[in-house]
Amino acid sequence: MVEPTPAAQVHGRWGPAVLLAAIFTAAACAIIYELLISSTSAYFLGDSVQQFSVTIGLFLASMGLGSWLSRAVDDEGLLERFIAFELWLAAVGGASVPVLYVAYLYTDHFRYAMVLLIVAVGALVGLELPLLTRMLQRLGDLRTVLSNVLFLDYLGSLVAALLFPYLLLPLLGSFNTSLVAGLLNVGVGLVLLGGFWSQLPPGRRQRLLGLGIVIVCGLGLTLIAAGPVRERLESALYADRIVYSERSKHQQIVLTQWQDDVRLYLDGHLQFASVDEYRYHESLVHPAMALAHTRQRVLVIGGGDGLTVSQVLRHGDVESVDLVDLDPAITDLARRDLRLTRLNDNALSRPKVHIFAEDGFAFLQRAHEAYGVIIFDLPDPRDEALCKLYSVEGYRLAARHLSPGGVVVTQASSPYFARTAFWSIAATMAESGLHVLPYHTLVPSFGEWGFVAGYAGGEREVAELTFAVDDLRFMTTELFRHMQIFPADMSRPAEVVVNRLDRPVLARQYRQDWSRW
Repeated sequence: MVEPTPAAQVHGRWGPAVLLAAIFTAAACAIIYELLISSTSAYFLGDSVQQFSVTIGLFLASMGLGSWLSRAVDDEGLLERFIAFELWLAAVGGASVPVLYVAYLYTDHFRYAMVLLIVAVGALVGLELPLLTRMLQRLGDLRTVLSNVLFLDYLGSLVAALLFPYLLLPLLGSFNTSLVAGLLNVGVGLVLLGGFWSQLPPGRRQRLLGLGIVIVCGLGLTLIAAGPVRERLESALYADRIVYSERSKHQQIVLTQWQDDVRLYLDGHLQFASVDEYRYHESLVHPAMALAHTRQRVLVIGGGDGLTVSQVLRHGDVESVDLVDLDPAITDLARRDLRLTRLNDNALSRPKVHIFAEDGFAFLQRAHEAYGVIIFDLPDPRDEALCKLYSVEGYRLAARHLSPGGVVVTQASSPYFARTAFWSIAATMAESGLHVLPYHTLVPSFGEWGFVAGYAGGEREVAELTFAVDDLRFMTTELFRHMQIFPADMSRPAEVVVNRLDRPVLARQYRQDWSRW
């Protein structure tokens, strides 16, 4: 066996510990970069399952590529190369989210940028592990060294995976998290450089120090200016001025305003526009309230902005409303922001309203209450995670919570732009055992929009459905009759697939439908 040169050896009492700490930190940062690229890509492109699958697969393959390339590094240059790779990982990973923002906003090559970032980060991580193992193997047998290296690598990954959703993303946001992780990476590289300064050739250590300083300055200055930079980049995503922006544990929340038009976006997707939200919410709420035999107790799943609850409370015989929304940041905003409280009539602060911050499917599984009306005011089923409550199992759960004569209603996307997905939702609700009543109307900010109501116990007379609220801005008996008529370009397709928990085809249908526009 060839003896390593002094540059490859790990001298000093703390040398091995420093290197092992470095691999723990590098592994943690690598996972953070992977999660950041996945979540940012899902934010811009939707389809979180696809984005995470592509990112994980490419990342692992790139790590393998990096490990294979590591054999080109000779023993004499191990320590130098290890530090250099650490510094370059900091630069690439730290800049990943800003680069993705710029690529999405100002180029047509977002996917190429995403792939290049994944490959670069993965390859650099893959290069580090073999180099570290080779440096440490002089201190003990290969079995012990390899087990220690892999243990710390996996442990760092676990710590990062736990910190990312519960601390880093809610506290810092994706933009700042990438910069902070990059600074942590470069800090590790500079600590290694300082700790092994004497073991590196003078010219090479000076170059590494210069590279480290440049990366620190670049990431640090970007972090200092992160607020204005992020606001500028985010503003380019929206037509109107951003008046509120928050990254919660679950999603990016943005409010925009132009004159009197206030709009809410979740992960870049429009939830309502104040100029015409009454068309959507009256259509969602009041037909179901009119169809129900009783409406003393109402359950709203989603709708954390309070606008659906506001329409429900216009019925004087409503005694209790349970609102279930996964993200408490939305309901908190709807209770304190004056723009929203004016729109929702401060509905979420009324004594009749009880708010539950949890998953709607889980709530239906554990709850025992019966409701006269259950309203699904959910985001569109754009990915598999959102399809759970659009499934046969979800509607069956809801049906179990209906009191005699009760009604379930859901928003169902657009029967024009997402025709197949709309009718899949209707077929899925029918598969659960409910009689379904599809209908649609024009919401200018959304386009042609659809809804599906479901009820048990036989057919009901809906031709002359009357509404208990007299001062509705949009909904009338005559209009509702027309809303049940579908022209040929919105009629039910010949083949419609039912959406189930174990086969969430709705997300794919939805994406295919919208991809044509």
